[in-house]
Amino acid sequence: MFSVFAENLGFSIWVIWGSVVTAMGAAGFGFLAGLGKGDPTAVSNALWLTSTPTLVGSALRVPYTFAIPKFGGRAFTVFSAGMLLFPTLGLVWFVNQPGTPMWVFMLLAALAGVGGGNFSSSMANINFFYPEGKKGTALGINAAGGNMGVAQTQLIVPLIITLGTHLLAKDPAGYRLGITLSVLVWVPFILVAMTGALRCMDSISHAKSDGESYRLALSNRHTWVMAFIYVGTFGSFIGFSFAFPTLLKANFPELAKIGWMSTLGNLAFLGAFVGSFSRPFGGWIGDKVGGAKITFYVFGGMALGIALIMASLSIKNFPLYLLSFLLLFVLTGIGNGSAYRMIPMIFGAEARRRASELGQAPSSAAASAKRQAGAAIGVIGAVGAGGGWVLQQALRLSNSHFGSMAPAFWAYAVAFLVMGAFTWWFYLRSSFAIGRAPSLAHANV
Repeated sequence: MFSVFAENLGFSIWVIWGSVVTAMGAAGFGFLAGLGKGDPTAVSNALWLTSTPTLVGSALRVPYTFAIPKFGGRAFTVFSAGMLLFPTLGLVWFVNQPGTPMWVFMLLAALAGVGGGNFSSSMANINFFYPEGKKGTALGINAAGGNMGVAQTQLIVPLIITLGTHLLAKDPAGYRLGITLSVLVWVPFILVAMTGALRCMDSISHAKSDGESYRLALSNRHTWVMAFIYVGTFGSFIGFSFAFPTLLKANFPELAKIGWMSTLGNLAFLGAFVGSFSRPFGGWIGDKVGGAKITFYVFGGMALGIALIMASLSIKNFPLYLLSFLLLFVLTGIGNGSAYRMIPMIFGAEARRRASELGQAPSSAAASAKRQAGAAIGVIGAVGAGGGWVLQQALRLSNSHFGSMAPAFWAYAVAFLVMGAFTWWFYLRSSFAIGRAPSLAHANV
């Protein structure tokens, strides 16, 4: 329970900059002052601050996976939860220093990236405790609990910022108070997570890292093919989750005149909310009809979602814009679940083929496949999260060089179609791409 709780808080702190930047201009920080007017420099600065935690969090996913067998789940959960105090308390201090330059906030945003690493350590810890028959459910609950941290932050932070402006006034001091309260609210929960993990969690002393499985996974082309595919699903989910509040404020500044909309962060939390809830459905339906088939159709739907977003911007229609983005978030959630479903199937199919060629026992092949799939998931998850940084940087560069984010959005649509083609080429053709073994043509991956 405390492992899931700590992971949930990790996601909450990881994504907190997505909501905070929308209020920092009003709090007196000039480098974000023009965000509500779509100023290219302010939008670029905001995307730097929201994308930096994504990059750091994705990079930390691999070492955080190895940390569990080395230090134990209890000790490392206490440590990883405690690390969340640095970006929170640091932000509380510097947001109340109006002259603080942007590079200081960039460092604090980078520190918030530690929350992204919590996903891997939590997943690795839970993996050691549950038998094969219960791992899917346990890991699914853990992943959903983490993803929900994004939605709860994007709902709670704007509410508390609005409270701060009512306690003082709608001036820079009021917004600074609001940001301060919206960050401090997480500190007691972080302390509870640390204390609970220390007192209630167990550590498995015999757990150890499987370096050979990581070596085999890294040398397997399917690890990198699936990493590319996962950039399109999870990278899009986390990238758009971080950027969505900024996109709403930059593209529809008139929403600030609607009091309840502004209080609810222009409904940005709905994206991560529906994306988190649709993820288990992707795994479930992947079990029924095949993970690759669902992933293939998801990419086609995501390209259509981008086209709808661009249509809504061309006519400046906020309801259509919001619904189009919610469709995109739902599809990323389904794609996350279906893509994760593909990984053990792919490695299992390849292991059976190799065992057949070498005359090995099926049980030995199955055990090797599970270890390699587990190692590959860590790598794929890290690369996928890094895709969120690429997505936000593409938005920033498009806005800076073309004065519009439209080129980046259309590039996403093309990328989604390419990823769909990759899915078909490697996993849906009649001759399955792993060794072109006819017996694997309908391997349900």
